[in-house]
Amino acid sequence: MIHKRTLALVLAAILSQSIMTGCGNTGAGNTNTNIAATDSSAAHDDSDAASSKTDQSASAEPGDSAVGKTAAADTSDSQNEESKVEGVASADEMTDIVDVVEEGMVPVHADEIENGVYPITVDSSSSMFKITNCTLAVSDDSMSAVMTMSGTGYLYLFMGTGNEAVSASESDYISYEETPDGAYTFTVPVEALDEGIPCAAYSKRKEQWYDRTLLFRADSLPQEALKNNSFTDPADLNLADGTYTAEVTLEGGSGKASVTSPAKVTVKDGIVTAEIIWSSSNYDFMVVNEERFDPVNSDGNSTFEIPVTGFDYKMPVSADTTAMSTPHLIDYTLTFDSASLTPAA
Repeated sequence: MIHKRTLALVLAAILSQSIMTGCGNTGAGNTNTNIAATDSSAAHDDSDAASSKTDQSASAEPGDSAVGKTAAADTSDSQNEESKVEGVASADEMTDIVDVVEEGMVPVHADEIENGVYPITVDSSSSMFKITNCTLAVSDDSMSAVMTMSGTGYLYLFMGTGNEAVSASESDYISYEETPDGAYTFTVPVEALDEGIPCAAYSKRKEQWYDRTLLFRADSLPQEALKNNSFTDPADLNLADGTYTAEVTLEGGSGKASVTSPAKVTVKDGIVTAEIIWSSSNYDFMVVNEERFDPVNSDGNSTFEIPVTGFDYKMPVSADTTAMSTPHLIDYTLTFDSASLTPAA
């Protein structure tokens, strides 16, 4: 007969072993959770430019069941699960968002543009979603664009938010097409120019959707593309050689910069140039029609002499500023008012 003391010792040993085993399993689970949290915090927004052919061979292909699901390594213990939508990157997982819609912009629809195919500039709200080239096709009051990406990091696009994408059918996803040189292109519908368009991008490495905003810039179209264009050709003004002044309006950028108005306008042998004086000394060059122009002064606010391609329309220009941590080339428009042209005293 087993002594009661002996039985108690046996039961205690069994119970102790069971507890030790349970603690070991829990410890392993914590280790895995910590690894996942570390992976998530170390890898935020997926860079389109960062993906390589090696990434492609290991990633989910179009139609895989991974679409719309979050990879386990992307889940952090510190994440608010109540606000986290499965399959959609949270704000903490994305880079800084840039507001691409500028104050005063008015949407430009297809019926305001002549039918045709045009090169166009696209602004993206994320530095991780880079478009290196884009063509806009306008036909029968509808528009579409073929965007060439800087890398191969995205499998699908969805014209809407990430939350809408995870609930949508895969037939609504826009798959990439690969060019002969290995670049990825996406063909997307365009509702309007100069209007923020929501676009979710599905990362093949992170296996989740990232919210983007795209802006197709009307001021980057050739001037003849716009119907009812108020463009005035300098040749039509029959300006005699000499010096004039004209009111000029700057738009674009953050809205903080300005230029001196009226501006000095010079006409020589039918060629019209303008002196542009910025409100800052931090601009080191300008670009007009893909031609670079350097400052004509060494002291004071940045001053340039640039060609005037036309009056009474938003003439696209770019200016490089050194005011930030790294130089940035910023898109602007200048509108020269032909009605305000006055011979200089």
